[in-house]
Amino acid sequence: MEFKVVISDPKTGRAYQTVVSGANANKLIGKQIGDVINGTLVDLPPDYELKITGGSDKDGFPMRPDIPGSGRKKILLSGGVGFNPKEKGMRKRKQVRGRVISRDIAQINVKVVTHGKIPLEEFFKKKESEE
Repeated sequence: MEFKVVISDPKTGRAYQTVVSGANANKLIGKQIGDVINGTLVDLPPDYELKITGGSDKDGFPMRPDIPGSGRKKILLSGGVGFNPKEKGMRKRKQVRGRVISRDIAQINVKVVTHGKIPLEEFFKKKESEE
């Protein structure tokens, strides 16, 4: 099992993508949107802390922080994650996924809360040059 993890750096405004598999992917299962995780789970130095901000499942349905559990639900939305209304007051029933990470999740979005000594830009340049 593997997850694509998109790491956003609010300091620079850039985003980096990495793939997490194996034991680290298993440690992510059961975490929720809003949880803070250590950088070692996504192959970053241990002095980084990351906050889970969202994600989407294998079929593209987005995760919402206000839906408990990890299953899919059809809910009436007036805006926010999963629905952008074209007119004021427009509502629509859409299918979304809960806030808990499960095996069905394909992508996880995280943002950096605590920065480490090595900037992310340098870290990902080193990784690319090794490959």
